Amino acid sequence: MEINRIGDISAFVASVKYGSYTHAAKHLGLSRSAIGKSIVRLEEQMELRLLNRTTRSLSLTDEGRILFDYCQQILEGLEEVDHVMASRRLEPIGTLKVTAPHSLGHRYILPILDTFLKKWPGLKADISFTDRFVDIIEEGFDIGIRVGEPKDDSRLLTRIIAWQKMQTCASPQYIKLYGSPQTPEDLAKFDTIFLNGSNNRRSWKFKTDSGIYVFEGPEKMKIDSSDAILASAVSGFGIIQLPTYITQESIDQLQLIPLLEKYTVEPEPIRIIYPSKKHLSPRIRMFIDYLVEQWTLLPPWEK
Repeated sequence: MEINRIGDISAFVASVKYGSYTHAAKHLGLSRSAIGKSIVRLEEQMELRLLNRTTRSLSLTDEGRILFDYCQQILEGLEEVDHVMASRRLEPIGTLKVTAPHSLGHRYILPILDTFLKKWPGLKADISFTDRFVDIIEEGFDIGIRVGEPKDDSRLLTRIIAWQKMQTCASPQYIKLYGSPQTPEDLAKFDTIFLNGSNNRRSWKFKTDSGIYVFEGPEKMKIDSSDAILASAVSGFGIIQLPTYITQESIDQLQLIPLLEKYTVEPEPIRIIYPSKKHLSPRIRMFIDYLVEQWTLLPPWEK
């Protein structure tokens, strides 16, 4: 049966249930003539008489009874689909696919995801923490966390959820042995450790009276992991520059000392990125709202 016959099926079932075209029309919000035309179309398609009609009543033929039973099941199934889809609009169900930079992800996104999943037991998560560029549309992610200005992509929407502030620092033992730079230009005299990778920052920026000063080395060491860079600085290998969400805990524990603070550049936005669909699924919409709620006043690394 063609899908466009659903309206005719509804008219047929309502006519039988309510006993007349008039009552069926009132229930469905249609005219009496529209109900009659639907019944005629069904009978023409089936090439069978479905209803016995008199001026006062309707009754089913044997073939009409068979069709009525099947049509009731069809409409009940469609109603069940509506209920299921409505519940999915209201409650997060399925798999939430999230990607974020590695250091930010495992430190601060993962705990929020854990709490969110415990709140909604019908939800699962597929997580990728990586420092490479991820095309969330092509790779099928629901949400991406990005630092800095996003690429111009009409398929995506963005929302700022926090700010990334860079911190230059070194361990107390390194400073005790070698001293500390007083200006960004002094960095060339010290051991510096850079983050190495195709999509990562290859230079350090500082705000000076004459504008932005960019330090590009020479570096003592390059490492492709922010966490390994942090560990090397704590061990006294040299000076590093990393986001405060990576360094702040070590600074609080006096394992690292901030340097060149008055030269710190303006922070970069941390954005949540998601597909620009008209109707976001609850899992995407509710996780975005939850993350924003957790970080709006003050991100956890600044508390």
